[in-house]
Amino acid sequence: MLYIHIPFCAKRCFYCDFHSGTDRTIVDRYILALERELEARIDEIPTQELTTIYIGGGTPSQLTPSQLKKLFLVLESKLNLLNLKEVTIEVNPDDITPDYATEISSLPINRVSMGIQSFNDRLLQLIGRRHNSQKAIEAYQILRNAGINNLSIDLMFSLPTQDLQEWESSINQAIELCPEHISAYDLSYEAGSILTRKLKQGEFEACSDETSIAMYNMLVDKLSEAGYEHYEISNFALPGYRSQHNSGYWKGKPYLGLGASAHSFDGKVRRANFADTSLYINNVMEGKPTFEVEELSPRESYNETIFTRLRTADGVDLNYIEQKYGKKNLQHLLREAASYITEGYLTEQQGRLTLTRKGIVISDTICCDLFL
Repeated sequence: MLYIHIPFCAKRCFYCDFHSGTDRTIVDRYILALERELEARIDEIPTQELTTIYIGGGTPSQLTPSQLKKLFLVLESKLNLLNLKEVTIEVNPDDITPDYATEISSLPINRVSMGIQSFNDRLLQLIGRRHNSQKAIEAYQILRNAGINNLSIDLMFSLPTQDLQEWESSINQAIELCPEHISAYDLSYEAGSILTRKLKQGEFEACSDETSIAMYNMLVDKLSEAGYEHYEISNFALPGYRSQHNSGYWKGKPYLGLGASAHSFDGKVRRANFADTSLYINNVMEGKPTFEVEELSPRESYNETIFTRLRTADGVDLNYIEQKYGKKNLQHLLREAASYITEGYLTEQQGRLTLTRKGIVISDTICCDLFL
C-alpha cells in the first residue's frame, strides 16, 4: 500500500485541519522531493506486493495534467505497478473539466474520490467550499463520460444550521447519481479551523447530538435500501466496490506514506513526516530526516487493532486477537464486551465481535472500555 500526500489547495475549507497550502509555485520541486523520498525509502515497501496507491490531500486535482503525468512517470520508474488493483485520486468538483477527466483516465488511475460534501448551495458556502451543487453534478457526469467507472463521493452531515430535510435531499441526490462508493462523515470541529473559530464566536450553534444521530440513521437506512453495503462506520459501497486501500488501513496492513505530513506503518513502527511542506522539501533534497518515529508498544498495538477493526462490518476476529496478543488479552476483551453484548451494543457471532447499529452511536465509548 502506498499513500502520496499532495498538500496544495486553491483555498482552505472552513472545517479542514489537514496539512495543505496554496503556494503552487513549488509543486514541481515537491514532485522531485517525492521522487527522492521514494528512492530513499523504497525498501519499506515490497514492490511485488504493491496492490493499491492512494493520492490524497490537500487537493490532488490542483496538479496540472503534466504534473500528474510526471508523478506517475516517477512511480513507474521506481516501482512494479503490474499488480496494482486500485489507484485512487481525490478531486474537487471545480477542478474537473472534460480535458482534465480525459487526462486522468489516460493514467493508471482507476478510482476517483470526489469531495462534494453537500448538494445544498447554502451549506456549501457556509463551510467554505469552492463549488456549487450544479458543478458537483456536472463534474460527476464529466468523469463518467471520460470512462471512470469507479467513483466515490464524500458527504458531510451535522453541518451548522443543517436540518434533516436538507440532509435527506443530499442523500437522495447522491443515490440518484449512483456512485460505486459513498463516504459520509459527521462534521468535527477541529482546533484551529475557521469553522471552530466561528462556532466559538457564536455565529452559529453546533448540531445537536439528537439531530446528528437522526441524520446518521437516515443515512444508513436510505443507502441500505438503495443497495449499498455498510462496510465501515462512515463508508458504503455497492457490491464489489469497497475501498481496497482504506480497508487495508483498517486491517492493519503495512503502508508507506510519501510527502509532507504523510504517515507510514510497517506493522510495528509508525513514521510521521513533518507537516511543513518547505521543511519537507528541503530535508529530502539535503538527505536529512523527514519524519518522526513512534514504535507501538504491545498495548498500543492491541488498542489500535480494536479501534480500527471494530469500525468495520467484519469486526474483530477473536482468533486473531488470541494469536497475536495472547489468551489473557482475549479474555480481557470478552470480559469487557460482555455487558455491551447483553445490552445489544455488540454481537459475538462466528468468532467475530461486531458493533450493532445501536452500538455504532457510542463506538468511541465502547472502544475505550475494551482497551487495555
